[in-house]
Amino acid sequence: MLLLRSHCWLPLALLSCSLAAVADERPDPLNASAAVPTFAPPSAFTDYRRHGDTTLRPWKDANDAVGRIGGWRAYAREAQQASRPANAAPATPAASETTGAPSAPHGAPHHRH
Repeated sequence: MLLLRSHCWLPLALLSCSLAAVADERPDPLNASAAVPTFAPPSAFTDYRRHGDTTLRPWKDANDAVGRIGGWRAYAREAQQASRPANAAPATPAASETTGAPSAPHGAPHHRH
């Protein structure tokens, strides 16, 4: 039984010796003249894949197409409709916005802005 217990410590002893050897190979971080391996960061363009070439239209044709669609207001309307749920009612202005009266400031009532 004693023999089995002594063999259990053998792998741990070998592991601790190998870890100590690895720790000795590292340069001293407090020594400014210690030799350290150079760091080569990977390039950000290593996995870059070019998007397919798109054909550009002449600016006059693009401008005419925007005019046929309805101008910038049509694009704004599309963006507004896409962000709103389908069953939501259109937004209506608050009562203070329709009367022109200034709304009360948020926070303490004695602060004047």
